[in-house]
Amino acid sequence: MRSIRPSFIARRRRNASRRISPALGAVALASALALTATACDSGGADADNQAGASASAAGDGKITIPDDIKDRLKEHGIDLDKWKNGAWKNWDRDDWLREAQDYVNPIIKGLWDPDRMREAEDPDRSVDENDLSDDQGVTDPEPAAVDAAAVPTTYHANAPEAGKVLFDSPEGTMVCSATVVQDPAHPGKSNLVWTAGHCVHAGKEGGWYRNIAFVPSYNDSGMSAAKLQTATKEEVAPYGVWWGDWAQTSDQWIEQGGQTGGDGASYDFAVIHVTPEEGSAGKSLEEMVGSALPVDFAAPAVTKVKSITATGYPAAAPYDGQTLYQCQDRPGRLSLNGTDPTMYRIGCTMTGGSSGGGWVAAGSDGKPALVSNTSIGPVNAGWLAGPRLGEVAKGV
Repeated sequence: MRSIRPSFIARRRRNASRRISPALGAVALASALALTATACDSGGADADNQAGASASAAGDGKITIPDDIKDRLKEHGIDLDKWKNGAWKNWDRDDWLREAQDYVNPIIKGLWDPDRMREAEDPDRSVDENDLSDDQGVTDPEPAAVDAAAVPTTYHANAPEAGKVLFDSPEGTMVCSATVVQDPAHPGKSNLVWTAGHCVHAGKEGGWYRNIAFVPSYNDSGMSAAKLQTATKEEVAPYGVWWGDWAQTSDQWIEQGGQTGGDGASYDFAVIHVTPEEGSAGKSLEEMVGSALPVDFAAPAVTKVKSITATGYPAAAPYDGQTLYQCQDRPGRLSLNGTDPTMYRIGCTMTGGSSGGGWVAAGSDGKPALVSNTSIGPVNAGWLAGPRLGEVAKGV
């Protein structure tokens, strides 16, 4: 099966299995740095304090870097002025920050222009069907393919929480899908985005990706690829570009996650805290888009879920990554091994680029809630699988 990962421009031959990846484009760097860099540990007061500091400065898109973060940057030889002028392109292993507390993402104002957003591709992560032969857990029969349906425009009126995550990796400029989710610590004022772990961190073979940003309601009016070539930034990103000032994924993804074979897929989720590239008049992301989904960490067992709707921007053929799609199906079970949690699996023809997109179902209270995100799918599109969100996800 493959994971829905971001796509990248210079494609290399993939292994049999792939993750569903993001898709977007590239542009010239702007020299002005409005800047945000902070980090969070695996939960605890320090992480909460970091988030609070970020939120308090979100109004003008500028954040004061805490002294401990400055010290950590210096330890890794990172100079912000050099970083914004292109030093971020250095992917030497020693400089590729890996640990959970090492997340660094200074805002490079203007980097994500319409061309760069349009051209980004999906990070492919899939799994060969043969990889399932040794499963020890419960796996239901492969579901029938469900054709992805185009979301009616405007997207904001029909799926206001959906958007794209853009980022840079050693392979190039990439894109994933993501969802605005509620922040219990800041009711009605969330700056949190939910996506896949493989959309922010390379897993066991690498570290944090760079220039991570979120674009809610990307291409809201559903313009064709041809029209997007001359579209303004306001048309492509009507609710602005929001940079991740901290991100967190599971320890399991960092230690186990792989580009192919479904490694770490049961823990393939992440949360990004964002701040606007441009001023937002003091509004949070949730206030800007007008909505945020609750996350259900106690969703019903797979067999009791009647229907799940997956949303994303598929970028690999036959899709182009510029328009929003959805699949709706009753989920089945997928077990990659006997020790990891069983995943949800649905029939769906979405491809790479839809990785990280939200899966919505009736939560434990019967109301719509995010219960998973796109992680993997087969090399030949036909179904998708996503992790169940339990205690580990709640910890993240």
